[in-house]
Amino acid sequence: MPAISFFTESVSYNLPQKLKVKKWIKATIEKEGFKLQELNFIFCSDEYLLAINQQYLNHDTYTDIITFDNSEEEKQIVSDIFISIERVKENAKTFKTVEFDEVCRIMIHGTLHLLGYKDKGKAAKTLMTEKEDEYLGYRAVVGLV
Repeated sequence: MPAISFFTESVSYNLPQKLKVKKWIKATIEKEGFKLQELNFIFCSDEYLLAINQQYLNHDTYTDIITFDNSEEEKQIVSDIFISIERVKENAKTFKTVEFDEVCRIMIHGTLHLLGYKDKGKAAKTLMTEKEDEYLGYRAVVGLV
């Protein structure tokens, strides 16, 4: 049975409207022609995500998201997505947006990586941003706005 789950590590965070968020993410995956198997969002602290970044990617920098694609079959989604709530809160202030909207943007960003979208290079980054905006607008379909 396909599942989207939410966890926390070393931070206290409660994602609002979990059921609607699940419907929105699942609808995005299906619209792109993929099948959801298992998708875990782990909300964590900067330090927790930094340790993952150092250990698994050999990067010694803070980041807002790391996506691990654990899929073994093409077009099947099995993944763990780690999101720094501290980075998201700071991003929301920097971009003068609502925290929940920024959480959604980061969640869809990680999901889009699993769907084959990249963000390295100008053209890829432009397409990624367009897709983020498209699917953020799609939240209204499940009543998430």
